[in-house]
Amino acid sequence: MYEKFYSLAEDKQQRIINAGLEVFGQYDYKHASTDLMASKAGISKGLLFYYFKNKKDFYIFLYNYLIEIMTKLVVDEEFLAITDFFDLLRYSVIKKHDVLKRNPHIMDFSMRAFYSEKEDVSERLKAMTLNYEETAFQKYFARLDTSKFKEEAGDYFYIYKMLRWMADGYMHDIQMSGHSIDVDTLMDEFDRWMKMIKKLVYKEEYQDD
Repeated sequence: MYEKFYSLAEDKQQRIINAGLEVFGQYDYKHASTDLMASKAGISKGLLFYYFKNKKDFYIFLYNYLIEIMTKLVVDEEFLAITDFFDLLRYSVIKKHDVLKRNPHIMDFSMRAFYSEKEDVSERLKAMTLNYEETAFQKYFARLDTSKFKEEAGDYFYIYKMLRWMADGYMHDIQMSGHSIDVDTLMDEFDRWMKMIKKLVYKEEYQDD
């Protein structure tokens, strides 16, 4: 679908991707200037739309690109060998934390994309996010050692979503306060939430694992 873009040299591809992430991360979708993106990428606006049909197409491309690149970075041999629910979550968070520390534009873009509302891309993003979340959980959490859970723990996907909701609420509060999100602090908070939830859903003999 993006043959013209992928025919470019890798460094030029990356310049265009980075420019898009930076500008879309700084501004809401409506006010993110494709002229600015093209300028930062060192190309003309005409060329940008030669590689991508329009602004929306470029945004969706970047969103899919991030999902793909984060999956590649997180899902390695060590990840695939983990069978403990909370160890798997923590490993995923650590790997993502490392990426976000090195690439702050990814964090800004991701936050704007996740909380996008009433914009041209909002409905498409919500559908893509929900679909990816369910598909990824079924694929990567299928090897869980479920014997560690209490019988009344119930739906493991729901437990996962509870932790995600806690992270969402935390980040939303930080945004509403006008402060930027510190990924180290977020990591510490996520560890606290996992320990709290683990006490509720794991059998006593597995509490200190």
